[in-house]
Amino acid sequence: MPPRQSAPTSPRRPLPLRTVAIAAAVAAATGLAAAAPLKAYLARRSAQAEAVRTPLADALLRNGRTALRRAPRDTGNMNSAQVAEVPMNLTFVDTARTPYARFKTWVDAAVAGSPGYAYQARDSALMYRITRDGKYCTHAVGMVEQQVSKAETAIAAGQNPEVAYDSYLDVGPMIGDLAITYDTCSAFLTASQRTRWSAYAEQAVWNVWNYQNAKWGSRAAPWSGWSVDNPGNNYHYSFLEATMNWALASRNPTWMGLLQSDKLPKLEAYYRALATGGSQEGTGYGTAQMRLFEIYRLWRDATGIDLANANPHESNTIRWWVHATVPMLDRFAPLGDQSRSSTPDIYDYHRRLVLEARHLTQDANAQRIASWWLNNISVQQMGSGMNFRYDLLPAGAGGTPPSELYYLGSGTGHLFARTGWDKAAMWMSYVAGPYMESHAHQDQGAFTLFANDWLSVTENIWTHSGIQQGSEVHNTLRFERTNTTAAQCGSPANDKIVHQCYGTTSTMTVTPGAAGALTVSSNLTPAYAGTTYVKSWTRALDFSNRKLTVRDNFTLGSGTTAIFQVQTPVQPTISGSTVTAGKLKVRVLEPANATIALRNWNSVDAAEYNKGWRIDIGGGTTTYLVELSEAP
Repeated sequence: MPPRQSAPTSPRRPLPLRTVAIAAAVAAATGLAAAAPLKAYLARRSAQAEAVRTPLADALLRNGRTALRRAPRDTGNMNSAQVAEVPMNLTFVDTARTPYARFKTWVDAAVAGSPGYAYQARDSALMYRITRDGKYCTHAVGMVEQQVSKAETAIAAGQNPEVAYDSYLDVGPMIGDLAITYDTCSAFLTASQRTRWSAYAEQAVWNVWNYQNAKWGSRAAPWSGWSVDNPGNNYHYSFLEATMNWALASRNPTWMGLLQSDKLPKLEAYYRALATGGSQEGTGYGTAQMRLFEIYRLWRDATGIDLANANPHESNTIRWWVHATVPMLDRFAPLGDQSRSSTPDIYDYHRRLVLEARHLTQDANAQRIASWWLNNISVQQMGSGMNFRYDLLPAGAGGTPPSELYYLGSGTGHLFARTGWDKAAMWMSYVAGPYMESHAHQDQGAFTLFANDWLSVTENIWTHSGIQQGSEVHNTLRFERTNTTAAQCGSPANDKIVHQCYGTTSTMTVTPGAAGALTVSSNLTPAYAGTTYVKSWTRALDFSNRKLTVRDNFTLGSGTTAIFQVQTPVQPTISGSTVTAGKLKVRVLEPANATIALRNWNSVDAAEYNKGWRIDIGGGTTTYLVELSEAP
């Protein structure tokens, strides 16, 4: 795995290796079969997809065949000048705007021999589409030729090419670059290049979907098949990106048929079931949906099929992200792994995601909300050159914030609420829902509180790795057991913490009140999958008058204790039943005999935990009642 980039402005994409512990959990002895919870989950998703015979599914088949007939491509002896390019609607590009000037400068520097970090051939091909200046295609062809030649050398040496690294994570951008250049710059390719590029792309895409029988040259090269059947995973977006780009560029009926009859109907069914927006992977890996939305744009332009508006997910993802942004409009709810940067600061990727969503949505209100957010967040233009092309998408003028002060993303199990849309508002988030993805955390029942800055937030954002998944780093109840010998939901040997269980779904209901107040009732019992250590646990929240009151009721098994956790960025002080940490005041209302202890995370592991403290409230045997507010 490449070294992790910890700086908030690092250009590294938020898509590193999957978590080892979860990968192990979902692999059987062969290394290929899914574990029971994941298998059951994917089976449900597959069944949903198989049951969907909607007008969209029929249109996928009908319009896909039309796209094939539009320009049949003979990869061996075609006259490229007679082959129509795959349609790409670029009417949104305004050459008089600053974003275009920045993008052109970025591309021209690369063509002149000074490419910026992570420069892609598709940038040059896109500039050719806009200007029809042949120097851009010459450059794009040269870049792709280097990719193919390097791959051929590796294959000849009995090695896997780079496109296969990390379970084919980068197959999307790499084969996408090739396909876009192959299509856009066909007149600049030799017959030999067309043949060689096609052979390489065909094998890469075939290997993705036929992972057990994958090969390079004559050598078998099987791989795990991670997420080939999981439309909610960021790897899957890369697989679709590669397949769709190459299918459209090559007009290969095999790949078009796979997309139309299998992959895209399943994708649409998955997101129809996730209609409230967002990603079950959280907010770190959830930004990968920017790639999903770009796939939607590609398919719509090429075939006329509008996947983005086939269900509410894409439009509601705008609402989900706007509500997930703290009132200062510079940070977001740190849900799940935060691998690119531990601190959840707004970055290019978030701007790109909402730009793509705004461009696609047919929901006028969602578009206005997106414009307001884009025009007010801390990132007003892309900071990294590799993202400049996405600023070509218009943000729109003005816009309006949502009229609601809370948003329940029931599909992801995330609630966001605030006292207003001003920057001084108090904001909270809460988790109670599905725990299904490898980059999600054991944070069922966890809250976050913000007012001008973090009052109480997961310790994960103060870590070096950004992937501390255990319940001990979240604002939830921590259950501990005296019997540490028995295995429990994938816990390591002798671990006294009772783990939340992968493949489970907790629930919550939200009741709004006056002036932005709301109450939450949640059942977290399912997160423990029937274990005898935690027989039941419900958590109720009351958010009003800039206070968050949390009541827990639970039934414990023999030898189990419950600790109420509050994570703070700064060192707390204790005065009786009240704890103050910076601007946060915590009052323990029940039990009357509660104990309070503090943990300095930096003393646990200075290399991993940069700062942060945890307040441990103990003594409750059936209930806790705790109030959190701003210190005077």
